[in-house]
Amino acid sequence: MSPGMRASQSEAAAPMVAAGARLEAMRRRVRLSRVAVWTAIAAGPIALAVAVTSTPATVQAAAPATRTAVRTAAAAADPGGYAQLFLSAWLRSSANDTTSAQARLAQSMASSVDLPDPAAGAQPAPQSVTAVRSAQRVGGAWSVTVAAQYADGSVRYYAVPVAADRTGASFAVTGAPGVVAGPARAEEPASPYGVTVPDGDLSTAVGEFLSAYLTGAGEVDRYLAPGVQLTAVSPAPYTAVSVQQVSAVEEAAAAEQMPTDGTTVRVLARVEARDAEGQWPLAYELTLTARSGRWDVAALETGTVQDGGAR
Repeated sequence: MSPGMRASQSEAAAPMVAAGARLEAMRRRVRLSRVAVWTAIAAGPIALAVAVTSTPATVQAAAPATRTAVRTAAAAADPGGYAQLFLSAWLRSSANDTTSAQARLAQSMASSVDLPDPAAGAQPAPQSVTAVRSAQRVGGAWSVTVAAQYADGSVRYYAVPVAADRTGASFAVTGAPGVVAGPARAEEPASPYGVTVPDGDLSTAVGEFLSAYLTGAGEVDRYLAPGVQLTAVSPAPYTAVSVQQVSAVEEAAAAEQMPTDGTTVRVLARVEARDAEGQWPLAYELTLTARSGRWDVAALETGTVQDGGAR
């Protein structure tokens, strides 16, 4: 081979040799980085953090980190229960007996609020006290409307001012309660269950399911759609259940013929449950699905359907 050809091959091979050397150096750095990281894991979290921050740029570029935004702000907590507890203790307190358990509780929750001074023979303490509405104001302030119901059926409403800290973990009653008018009664929305379901397969399936669910008469599972899990009320609260009326959202629920498999209907069943103490009118919202000539319960709903559905 001529000297010129040997020189040409040497010049062509030089870049390849240099590239191979750089590749081998990079591999060595990767191996060393892995050893450093595993050593740091064994040594503890501080050493791991040092190893990660000292990893060569070539390794970091091979596995870029993904940043994830995390919300840490606490949601505003409703102080309704706190105001309810305070008002219950306050209404059961007396300025003439500040050492009673109720008086001490009321004063511990609102030290600047005076206790009531009921007259002899005054109306007894309320039977129940319930928070019915909470309104949030600026700066962590709240106004909680609390209802006090008495034995004679009368109800008196109080507005209790409450302050919450920034985390929503601590509350304080900031002033004396004030008697206010109760919340107005809202207009009832139109029921989406406008289709009357006649006696038939659907109403029978509803009645048998609710009987098993509330009385323990039969297994609940036999009335459920495949994959649906629902546990009967235990112990069974009633001895008998009878269907009074079934209404539906969809027209398919009132069809004379059994619909095709997969047809879904939403129904409202009004039933009468009986036990040793009397009869109780109850209502249940159910979703049922047609399958193999029968109706299966697909869901026992917890709220009213908001849309009108298919009619």
